[in-house]
Amino acid sequence: MSQLNKEFNCEKELTLAIIGGKWKMLILWHLGHEGTKRFGELKALIPDITPRMLANQLRELEDDVIVHREVYPVVPPKVEYSLTEHGQSLIPVLTAMYSWGQSYRDTVLVNQEKSEAITK
Repeated sequence: MSQLNKEFNCEKELTLAIIGGKWKMLILWHLGHEGTKRFGELKALIPDITPRMLANQLRELEDDVIVHREVYPVVPPKVEYSLTEHGQSLIPVLTAMYSWGQSYRDTVLVNQEKSEAITK
């Protein structure tokens, strides 16, 4: 379902509505860092996602003008997915989120694990 016709209280809410969830950021990451992919290639890169969920997430990203779906008139059908200009503009945001997650894991989570190991 496209986010384009919904009302949002702020821009952060809109951003999270478009890229939030378990799978969309992974899809965007792969398309942004590895380029155009076919459905099967994306499925192989994200093995825990079901084909139905991948199709739904790609459709939503396409509806929101984040992903472009190119259908080639060949037999068997060939479909490729790539990022639109708006999708490309999300890559620095995702990269910053990735870096933040690494830092958080390396400082906070590792220290928590060390503290828990000491108290046991």
